[in-house]
Amino acid sequence: MHFASVILPLLAAVCAPAAAAAESAETAIVSMEKAALERWTHGDPSGFLEISAPDVVYFDPYLDHRLDGHAALTKLYESLRGEVHAERFELIDPKVQLIGNAAVLTFNFVSWDEKNAADRWNCTEVYRKDTDGWRIVQTHWSLTNIKRRFNLP
Repeated sequence: MHFASVILPLLAAVCAPAAAAAESAETAIVSMEKAALERWTHGDPSGFLEISAPDVVYFDPYLDHRLDGHAALTKLYESLRGEVHAERFELIDPKVQLIGNAAVLTFNFVSWDEKNAADRWNCTEVYRKDTDGWRIVQTHWSLTNIKRRFNLP
């Protein structure tokens, strides 16, 4: 019996479930993010609050420091409820990197207002899988092309 004819099917049998699980996690995480962004761009921050863990930490370019915990994030998001609106948005080139029961989602985000002006962002979200499913434990948003946006040298 040829070695490859025995080992290759065994490797495929072992690797296939892991690959399917990774693909399933990636699909779930990107779908959750898109659904939360859909709500966010219509003034409803609850989508992100619903998928954030109790110990979530949050970085935002408009804040002087990191926010720690769901209560602090809720306070910020409630102050923004109804204030954020976009006519359309695009989540560009999402990438999910699985690390055990954690996943790092990175993507570019563009939203357009009613005048077709675009806001461009980079985003990193770290998800953790627990008994409730995938939950955000760390969020970091940053503006892209900030020099151009604010006409800086």
